[in-house]
Amino acid sequence: MTKGIGHSSLSVGHFAFILRQNMSFLRFWILVAVLASTSLQAESPAEQAVLAAIKSPELAVVHLWAPWCSNCQAELKNGGWTKVVKENPNVKFYFVAVWNDGQDGRSMLKKFNIVDQPNVTILADPGPRRGENKIKQFAGLQLSWIPTTWIYKDGDLRYALNYGEVRFPVLQQFLEDSQSEWSHKGEPKLEE
Repeated sequence: MTKGIGHSSLSVGHFAFILRQNMSFLRFWILVAVLASTSLQAESPAEQAVLAAIKSPELAVVHLWAPWCSNCQAELKNGGWTKVVKENPNVKFYFVAVWNDGQDGRSMLKKFNIVDQPNVTILADPGPRRGENKIKQFAGLQLSWIPTTWIYKDGDLRYALNYGEVRFPVLQQFLEDSQSEWSHKGEPKLEE
């Protein structure tokens, strides 16, 4: 004897109930996946500020550093950053403390008269200092060492000093080169 749908163990009402439960469960996991992928891709407020700033036609220097880093301290102690910031008032400098548990290092920068300069912005990435969760990218570029210094103009990366202390005469030359127009118009071509 066959049972009708109304009498089966899986009635229309029971089927609709199971379907609603499973759809709710599926929607929940889709939401979890979307939130997880968004949080993995979301930039910190410091990174968002830098990404917006480097799109400007102005020359921008992004300096990733931390107050506990001996190489970063050496750059400050020799007065190079103070001098370069003061001698380049039309350049925007972004001192971004990374791997410093969200602290911006402002007190150390203040000792070297960098904080109150009108062309300086001080930011902090909120990420942890140690471990697998520390940031390994900033503004779409690899970050594996500090200090790291990047020079941008018109949204283009002009120079990247990724591994260690900057030589300030070299940085000054890079700033000057980044402001000039590069063109080889009118120069004689090499003959083959």
